[in-house]
Amino acid sequence: MGMIPLDALEVGMVLASDVQDRNGRLLLGGGAELTGKHLMIFRTWGVIEVNIAGAEDLGYDAKMPSDVSLEDLAEARKSLDGLFMHAGLEYSFVQELLRLAAIRKVNHGVS
Repeated sequence: MGMIPLDALEVGMVLASDVQDRNGRLLLGGGAELTGKHLMIFRTWGVIEVNIAGAEDLGYDAKMPSDVSLEDLAEARKSLDGLFMHAGLEYSFVQELLRLAAIRKVNHGVS
């Protein structure tokens, strides 16, 4: 099992667990095979990642690009924490935005 971002999902992948919207409403049950319609529904309801069966076999790590070290990412994230302090970090999309900003900061040396 592994969390895969919405943009990396493909038709035919199988869910390892249920997919819910941000309010906890069930969108699709675990074990279902993804279709194009499912992907459109996930986008509509703000789903940013889902748990896919066999994701580790695909060699995909959704959380950490291979060219970014954990130390550099932690330092970049720490430097961005002040900017995101009042941004609503309890929401998954804001957490994802912070993660992407930290990766961008590491890759591009943005200060």
